[in-house]
Amino acid sequence: MRNLIWVSFTEPVQPGLVFPRSDWPLHITLLRFDVGDDVSADVAGVLADLAEAPVRGALGTQLTVGEEAGFGHLGSIPVSLIHHNPLLQGLHEEIVDAVTSIGGRIATPNYVLERYRPHISHHDGKRPKSGDVVVLDQVALVDMAPQGDHTIRRILRLWTQDTHNA
Repeated sequence: MRNLIWVSFTEPVQPGLVFPRSDWPLHITLLRFDVGDDVSADVAGVLADLAEAPVRGALGTQLTVGEEAGFGHLGSIPVSLIHHNPLLQGLHEEIVDAVTSIGGRIATPNYVLERYRPHISHHDGKRPKSGDVVVLDQVALVDMAPQGDHTIRRILRLWTQDTHNA
């Protein structure tokens, strides 16, 4: 089973970036999911092909940061909510469709589609302020345990406004 996640980074990243599990760049989670070993060895390529058009269509979307909230057990994870945006919602839904079409298992099924709550988790003193505008300009598919190593994360594919997917 491979653990993958689609995100939109709000801090600059590079294709192929490897970073510690505990030190994520700020991001908006689009969808976290698992795929079985029966899916193509190049699952990133398969998903990249399925998501290419919706990702390209959403790049450049301006998103507004809303109020702060607490997610997780007893609201212990501080986050900044993102105001509803039809292009972001549409991208999320297209990614859900792509993942389910290859037999992926969504890690948080209670928080998808109409219950999707886009947000940026605060990290290491970094967080956006309410009213800030962030641009959806770096969409990535990230491996949550490259080669079985759960202590690191690796960007498998990265789409930016000025480059083709890397």
